[in-house]
Amino acid sequence: MGPLNGKGRLVADINVTPLVDVMLVLLIIFMVTAPMMTQGLDVNLPETTSKALRQDDEPLIVTIDKEAKITLGKMEVSQGILKDQLGKMDEERKKEPIYLKADKDVAYGIVVAVMADIKSAGFEKLGMITKPSEKLE
Repeated sequence: MGPLNGKGRLVADINVTPLVDVMLVLLIIFMVTAPMMTQGLDVNLPETTSKALRQDDEPLIVTIDKEAKITLGKMEVSQGILKDQLGKMDEERKKEPIYLKADKDVAYGIVVAVMADIKSAGFEKLGMITKPSEKLE
């Protein structure tokens, strides 16, 4: 019928080895996939409660005002010229963060198009400048 112990009874022990094997495999899978789940765009909402970060160097800022005029630093440019100017910058400058400051009344499509132009010009670190929330606790 089944395995017998020395006294003639059936052995009723549960074999936990397969359970431990499955749990270890699941643990390894979660450890490998967890870092991959944190990728995405760094986008802040228009209002935040965080404090401003200190900057040692003057950051590169692209501004879009409520009339959808684009400014690179202090120079007003069109969207095509913006992409050309950013593309001409050296690789060291492209490794530094660039910040986008857009009026909250500007159409979402314009902001996304400028973000795409910044990314296609070779800038990897794109941040958003936001206004601190009025509801500080």
